[in-house]
Amino acid sequence: MSRSLLFWIISLVITLAAAYYQRTTGPTYPLSGKVVIDGRTVTYDLLRSHGGDGNALVSIPVPDESIAGVLQWKRFKTKDEWTEVPMTRTANELVAELPHQPPAGKLEYKLHLTKGSAHAQIPSSGTVIIRFKGDVPGGALIPHVIAMFAAMLFSNRAGIEFFSSKPSLKGLTFWTLGLMTVGGMILGPIVQKYAFGEYWTGIPFGTDLTDNKTLIAFVAWIVAAIALFKSKQPKTWVFAAAMITLIVFLIPHSLFGSELDYGELPE
Repeated sequence: MSRSLLFWIISLVITLAAAYYQRTTGPTYPLSGKVVIDGRTVTYDLLRSHGGDGNALVSIPVPDESIAGVLQWKRFKTKDEWTEVPMTRTANELVAELPHQPPAGKLEYKLHLTKGSAHAQIPSSGTVIIRFKGDVPGGALIPHVIAMFAAMLFSNRAGIEFFSSKPSLKGLTFWTLGLMTVGGMILGPIVQKYAFGEYWTGIPFGTDLTDNKTLIAFVAWIVAAIALFKSKQPKTWVFAAAMITLIVFLIPHSLFGSELDYGELPE
């Protein structure tokens, strides 16, 4: 196996691992767990993100027909009273709906199960936060995801080139910068507009961490590209850009993302 092929394989493994970690640790990944009621274990995967125009369907598998459930919800960061919705049975599941919210609107909710005098809350402590978003067409979302994944792959590959005795940096650097530009700075805002109604909510207009970490990685690669022509140690700058990119993209997806302030809505 050639060294170049080995480097690409290592880069791919790092990229896949980082992408998996980012997705599965983010605040939009379903909340999983289990509770026990009257000796029966109930497992759940509760929604924390919902796209499109319809209501969000909350469902949990409960084959025992003697177990009943109630969904409680209210708008996030408001003084609203809790709204209770009895859960209905569909085959072996208990289901209820959360009402559709404007883009970036959030609801907090919890479930209460009862069986005779026994009861259980899901989750056992706290609440689940779900964020609503607009429907993002595949024509914008798919190229965005592909470009960002490819940018991470080329970034990792460029970083590994630091360990080569005769590093080939120019092509990898400009491929990374180009993919970051298309995926993060062009398609990213388009996806953001469809999902949350704004093209950009990072610096200087807001604190959206997804936008800000994309900007940090983009600037790092601009600096690395300039260093190819200005620095006597360009591979150090490329390696630094690759490490910065890896670190910022390990931050869970959608952490501190767009959030609707219900207090700003008209009465």
